[in-house]
Amino acid sequence: MKIFLITFKKFMRPLLTLCLLAFLPFQIDAEVYLKWDDIIGRTFEAKIVDVNAQSVRLENRAGKQIDFPIADLKPSSKEQVVAWQKKELKTEASASNSEADEGAGTPSVFDDVLLGNLVRLDGKRLKRCKDATRPEKYYVFYYTASWCGPCQRYTPELVEWYEKNKNDNFELVLISSDGNEDAMEGYAASKKMPWPQLEFKEVGDFKEQFKHGVRGIPSLIVCELDGKNLGNFRSDLNGLSKLVQ
Repeated sequence: MKIFLITFKKFMRPLLTLCLLAFLPFQIDAEVYLKWDDIIGRTFEAKIVDVNAQSVRLENRAGKQIDFPIADLKPSSKEQVVAWQKKELKTEASASNSEADEGAGTPSVFDDVLLGNLVRLDGKRLKRCKDATRPEKYYVFYYTASWCGPCQRYTPELVEWYEKNKNDNFELVLISSDGNEDAMEGYAASKKMPWPQLEFKEVGDFKEQFKHGVRGIPSLIVCELDGKNLGNFRSDLNGLSKLVQ
């Protein structure tokens, strides 16, 4: 009996190992590639690459990517998109907060609203900032909109100023007055805006929480990290250059 048990263990151990190795990739793969159902009855497998307001970018096992309209997915598949977004938000917000804590010692009254909720132009699309950190001294809030003629004329000048003066002392954040995310994204792309922007869905809460006394756009409000409003520097970019150096 003892010889039998030794022989059994000798042959079963590698067999069990092979079974585990075969099973493990399946488990990992199952977490990445999800089953998707659309409203006309099609079913397919793919993993999520990116999500925006209107569509989800999916990649199949062959590596082909498509932008699939979220509205065309069945409710169960839409829930998968929401779950992915929540996971990404949690991960990126945690990373942003960690980077900010390491990169700048002074907390800011704007941290809860801004960190984890900033997007930046990537090609022609606005995508979540993964490198956003708290500036050392100032936030410069650019209140603007695509439908505003003076804003359209002022923005190229501000882009040039930003690229010339950007340093760790400040960060410029766009606060949109557009009516929807597509208009905000199109405006950013057309002007090749290099700065981060507050996510469209967070703009209302930001304006409600921080009363910056904006009476018209474009406006360029400079604030210290404790929230102190230093005024509107729209017509004084030279003065702003001296302040942020």
